[in-house]
Amino acid sequence: MEGSRDGAAPAGLNDPETAALRAYLEANTGIRGLEILAPADARHAVELFRRDGFVVIADALDTAQVEILARGCAEAASEILALDEGRKGNRGSHRYSFGGSSLTRSQLHRPEWQMLLDIPIVTDVVSAIFGSEDYVLRAASGDFCLPGAVEYQPLHSDVRDWTGPATPFNAFHDPLGRLSIRDLPTPYVCVNFLPQDVTRLNGPTRQIPGTQMSRTPIPGLAEEPEWMRLSTVCPAPAGAIMIRDVRAWHGGTPNVSDAIRSIPNLEFYAPWFREPIVPGISYADARKLSARAQRMVRHCVADSSETLVTGPTLRAP
Repeated sequence: MEGSRDGAAPAGLNDPETAALRAYLEANTGIRGLEILAPADARHAVELFRRDGFVVIADALDTAQVEILARGCAEAASEILALDEGRKGNRGSHRYSFGGSSLTRSQLHRPEWQMLLDIPIVTDVVSAIFGSEDYVLRAASGDFCLPGAVEYQPLHSDVRDWTGPATPFNAFHDPLGRLSIRDLPTPYVCVNFLPQDVTRLNGPTRQIPGTQMSRTPIPGLAEEPEWMRLSTVCPAPAGAIMIRDVRAWHGGTPNVSDAIRSIPNLEFYAPWFREPIVPGISYADARKLSARAQRMVRHCVADSSETLVTGPTLRAP
């Protein structure tokens, strides 16, 4: 696969402009004082999450789980890349959404993503964030970027108020105009899992701390200050998780390494919050999950009379 360490670097990865970017990122990027917690620090994890809009916890996955997840991401990426010889991506050049590249908007049909439903530290921290274990899965998704993804993805949030024609993915609306989704307790959490180390050079996510409740307009790339471009969550080890309030401003950064970077995820709605959910797992496969996981995915299950059609696509997410 393109971006594997046993293959040649993509053309242009070593041109002078990219080499200069690599040197600059190596010297400057990364959130100063980034705390990476241990699974035993669940209470502190919730405190950091509420303060910053995200938190990183190491050792959520063991070595075997990391290997399983890495293989699953490589297989899913290979299927997607087979449809895109030009590497145009669907989140920018050389950048892809695992969910947006799936016919079901999810990778929940894959056993590697199903495995992530039963990670104890995820259950502990997400339950504490929502104040309940009765949260539900929205989708199993994430993204990956290839070497050669040298552009920054604009800062954005993953959920927003309805301000125009309704879509299945921005349904919140207060007809009295008193509340924004940013006035609410955390309604929607994303947990990213790291099947490889995330470094300064392989496309770390940039997160702008404390923006989850900000009503300030999100700056575009032309207006974004340099400190925000350098506010990246790295270095972080394979097996770690990053738990995010999806309202917080975040975006992708250049991958100027020689390897693909994947960050698969699970996305959860609070017990009191819903937007439409697209079925992502067959009834038969859902019945094979643990009792807790079955309850968690109950809104993602296709009807027992239906055949779930899965496969890659290159539509925009």
